[in-house]
Amino acid sequence: QVQLVESGGGLVQAGGSLRLSCAASARTFRGYAMGWFRQAPGKEREFVAAIGWSGLNTYYADSVKGRFTISRDNARNTVYLQMNSLKAEDTAVYYCASRLSAGVAGQENEYYYWGQGTQVTVSS
Repeated sequence: QVQLVESGGGLVQAGGSLRLSCAASARTFRGYAMGWFRQAPGKEREFVAAIGWSGLNTYYADSVKGRFTISRDNARNTVYLQMNSLKAEDTAVYYCASRLSAGVAGQENEYYYWGQGTQVTVSS
């Protein structure tokens, strides 16, 4: 069964931190790069971060570089997004996605499987 389940979202004050998790089924995780995207109200979904299958290669949107860190635990089929120094403009629904490839990518149409999303709200 194809499954990506995000968790860890919530309400946090500006400057605070959250860690998102995405638990995947083996079918959607093993051998694949993983990514995080987000969609704010009234806006299109945008790329946030990606990590290759080995975990050695990562790729970030300029807007989150230096504040967010993507990581993965291949033994647990889980990918994480550590978000620090959060800003009001980080408020969005955050989605986890997996590619049918081991390498990182930043385009939405390069990802095949998607989770349902988790809400992150940053109060200013």
